[in-house]
Amino acid sequence: MELLAYGDTGWGDELFFATLMTVAVAITAIFIGFLLAAIFASFKLSNTRILNLIGSFYTTVFRGVPELLVIYLFFFGSSGAVMYVAKIFGYDGYIEVNAFLTGAISIGIISGAYSTEVFRGAVQAINRGQFEASEVLGLKKKIYYYKVIIPQMLRLALPNISNVWQITLKDTSLISVTGLVEIMRQSYIAAGSTRDPLFFYSFAAVLYLFLTFLSLKLFNNLEKHYSKGH
Repeated sequence: MELLAYGDTGWGDELFFATLMTVAVAITAIFIGFLLAAIFASFKLSNTRILNLIGSFYTTVFRGVPELLVIYLFFFGSSGAVMYVAKIFGYDGYIEVNAFLTGAISIGIISGAYSTEVFRGAVQAINRGQFEASEVLGLKKKIYYYKVIIPQMLRLALPNISNVWQITLKDTSLISVTGLVEIMRQSYIAAGSTRDPLFFYSFAAVLYLFLTFLSLKLFNNLEKHYSKGH
């Protein structure tokens, strides 16, 4: 256990902060994904054909393209785009986009594609009578969506949101290719430094399993809370 000691003699503090970085990226990415899902789920539920096509294009592309490729495209593509704009203003140097921001956005976009289908399915699972009753009561569209539809949608979507969160959490390991020091990157550095890859990669697996366990407990409690009366 000396390898996991805190301070200069071990890697415990480095792995602790790497775990915090993993959680920070995953939380940022899932909120970006929810924001995108709210937009594109409304597109897919819309009666407008062009909006349906846009929503379908988004979910098809980002669920069909490998996650690592999406991260590469955003990491290298965003740097290229920023440098292209900088050259217009006379700057010819290399510009590297922040790895945390790039990782969170790229994983968030992937997460959003899955969350879009979760939200769409949850809304469609709500009894049609709920919509009709809201209209009969004369509730404005914004009010009945926020007060009637969205609470029911979240209750129905929670089990699948839990799955999306697990996917998002595990996808954070892929952003180690950008140089961001999260669990996977820190384990790689520690394994290379100590020449004990089996120990550090096994410990990385334990950390991911621990985060997964805590996440499952949290989502189970949320499901129980929002399922009261059902």
